[in-house]
Amino acid sequence: MKIAVLGAGAWGTGLAVRLAAGSEAAPAVVLWARNPEQAEQMASARSNARYLPGIALPETLAVTADLATALDGADYAIAAVPTGGFRGLLRQLRELGARVPLVWLCKGFEAGTMKLPHTVLAEEWPGQAEAGALSGPSFAQEVAQGQPVALTLASSNEAFARRAAADLHGPALRIYSSSDVVGVEVGGALKNVIAIAAGVSDGLGFGYNTRAALITRGLAEMTRLGVHLGGRMETFMGLSGLGDLILTCTGDLSRNRQVGLRLAKGQSLEAILRELGHTAEGVTTAPEVCRLAAQQGVEMPITDAVRRLLAQEITPREAVAALLRREQKAEAV
Repeated sequence: MKIAVLGAGAWGTGLAVRLAAGSEAAPAVVLWARNPEQAEQMASARSNARYLPGIALPETLAVTADLATALDGADYAIAAVPTGGFRGLLRQLRELGARVPLVWLCKGFEAGTMKLPHTVLAEEWPGQAEAGALSGPSFAQEVAQGQPVALTLASSNEAFARRAAADLHGPALRIYSSSDVVGVEVGGALKNVIAIAAGVSDGLGFGYNTRAALITRGLAEMTRLGVHLGGRMETFMGLSGLGDLILTCTGDLSRNRQVGLRLAKGQSLEAILRELGHTAEGVTTAPEVCRLAAQQGVEMPITDAVRRLLAQEITPREAVAALLRREQKAEAV
């Protein structure tokens, strides 16, 4: 089996390393980097110094900047680009006449359209029946190191979800199948926003009680919107919902948590993103989710507080104060 991983950021590189490493039965993996200079550097140094330093690329992992070469003979293509780059990549695949089954890793709502990745796919690559979202609690560095991880692969094509999950499944890479694409995507997108809030809370010096409250109420927001959009309640209790939310809100490898921590210390958003050098999907997702929630009549106070904070409408302490001043109500409302 041959797998083409399209996108050489941290997550794409980490997953490519995990898929290519291990037993003799490991699949052949090609990692496509959009930047030819980056591809050349990675191929010669056998590492991705910019996005995943300290991780050696196995010999079974090839690197190329030519998309057609990466796709040639591939049994699966895994789109490992940020949500903002997904539409452009799909257009490239369509222009090349690609017919390969597709799995995407991006977690967010597209900026300016409020659309989830599966909707972008339907618009840009109509008729692509073998496609699905792969999501769950997964830091790229730990995945590349071979530490055990469990993910969910969701597709409206249940037969494809089961087959792809089985093909990509490995000893330290457990993959479960699901038919709830909306639920899996909403969970993956919203956990990034809540992680910014958790980072702010910790950065301001609040304790574990406060963080637990944020995670729990963030899960309520995530579930409220996801079910309204057609997702299933049980999905948000699983790996791509609660599992990913806990990881991203508590682990310091989380870029979105780092955004919150640094905002609480007074750094500007521009400086934070420049220093991180990686995409923090929650930054672009928060305003899109708030627009969608307002349109759909779904209440999301934590997400809105994050949006206002990112837009510099309020300070971190004002965001916390606004949430604490909210009207008391029953928990299940």
